[in-house]
Amino acid sequence: MPATRQDLFDRLAALGIKTDTIEHEPVFTVAESSKIEQELSGAHTKNLFLKDNGGKLFLVIANTETRVDLKALSRTLGAGRFSFGKPELLMEVLGVTPGSVTAFAVINDIDQRVVVVVDADLLLHETINCHPLENTATTNIAREDLLRFIRSCGHEPRVATLSGPVEVSPAGKSGP
Repeated sequence: MPATRQDLFDRLAALGIKTDTIEHEPVFTVAESSKIEQELSGAHTKNLFLKDNGGKLFLVIANTETRVDLKALSRTLGAGRFSFGKPELLMEVLGVTPGSVTAFAVINDIDQRVVVVVDADLLLHETINCHPLENTATTNIAREDLLRFIRSCGHEPRVATLSGPVEVSPAGKSGP
């Protein structure tokens, strides 16, 4: 059974991570979330659940304003050709439905099947906004706390420059 929003908030509290969440109508696209972006400070995210032609899975957490070059990213990561993961696989691995893909979904990836890739541009912001496992709310979290949460779920986020020439480094090791 996938983690619920309350399970997520309990995990964040156990880690001593403070967040601020606002409720809103369901949003399924970056365009639909533009009103929320005006209400909450910090960077807003778009998330891509990708599968390469070798079966490897990736969760790309990007700033909504970043244009993601999937061909360049696949080359840089040493991955095969990317396609979007099917909704059934998304639910199986990350426990969320399309429209609710979020950095927080790594809480459900207990087998560490997903490689987490974070947009370098996103890490230029002090706070980051993500859906709390459902697209009817947005949670604001400090950048370092988000990275700490991802690591607490057994994932070492890889930071990538997603627009322009793509470069990848481990989060907190080099780069932003």
